[in-house]
Amino acid sequence: MGMLKVMRNEGDAMIYQANNGQVFYGHTIGILMLDTFVPMIPGDVGNATSFSYPILYRTLHKITANKMMSKEPEVLQEILLRGKELVRDGAKTITGDCGFFLYYQKELRRALNVPVFLSSLIQLPFILHLLSRDEKVGIITADSTMLTDALLYESGVTDMNRIKIKGLENTDHFYQACIAETGTLDSMLIEQEVVAVTKDLVQRDKGIKAILLECSFLPPYAKAIQKVSQLPVFDYKTMIDYVHSTFVKPRYQGYL
Repeated sequence: MGMLKVMRNEGDAMIYQANNGQVFYGHTIGILMLDTFVPMIPGDVGNATSFSYPILYRTLHKITANKMMSKEPEVLQEILLRGKELVRDGAKTITGDCGFFLYYQKELRRALNVPVFLSSLIQLPFILHLLSRDEKVGIITADSTMLTDALLYESGVTDMNRIKIKGLENTDHFYQACIAETGTLDSMLIEQEVVAVTKDLVQRDKGIKAILLECSFLPPYAKAIQKVSQLPVFDYKTMIDYVHSTFVKPRYQGYL
C-alpha cells in the first residue's frame, strides 16, 4: 500500500526499506483533480494549505465535470491511470475533488490495493445513522439537476425521503466561478449566496438535522453555513481528515 517499511527499531534509531519506484515519502492522501479553471482558495480540497498534512495531487488530463458525467470510456481510463500513479508515489488512500466521482468509485477501488473514497456523498449513510429515523440530511450541491436518485443509491442511501437537496446552479457568482469557470472567484459574494441557499433549505424543512456539502468548492463556506443553520456540517474536508486520522494514530499521553 505504498507504506515505508520499518525494518528494525533500536531505541530511537530506525532502519527503513525503500519501495521500488517511489522517490518521495510521507503522504497519506492522494487527490484526483478535475481539469478546471477555478481559483482553489483555502478550505477547498484543491488548496494544499487546507490541510495540516502533506497531500499528493494528480490532475485528470482534459477531464472536466461535464465530461466526467458523460461516462465516456476515456474518463475511467484516465482515472485509473492517475489513481495508480498516486499509489505508486506513496498515497495510502485515494479521494477526488467532486462528489460526482462516485460513479467511478467501484471501478477504481477494484483496480487499486488501497482504500478509495472518491465522493463526499459516501458520508451519507454514516450521517443518517447519527439521526433519528424521522430526521433528514440536507445536501447542498453545485448542480441539483445532476444529483440523481441513482447517484444517491450508489452512496448507500435507500430512503430518499430522508434526503433534501438544494443546488447552486441558479446563483450568479458561484455559477460563474465554479460552473462556468470564468477564472475569477469572489469568496464573499459566494458565501452570501451559499448562506441564502442554506437558509432556504432549512426553513423549508424543519426535519433537517445535518447538512452535507457535496461539492469540494464549498468547505470554505462551511463555517458560515453552520452559523446560519446551527447544524452539524459535513463536507469533503471532514471526510478526508477522518480517513487520514485512521492512518496516523497518535500515542496518547496524560494522567488519571
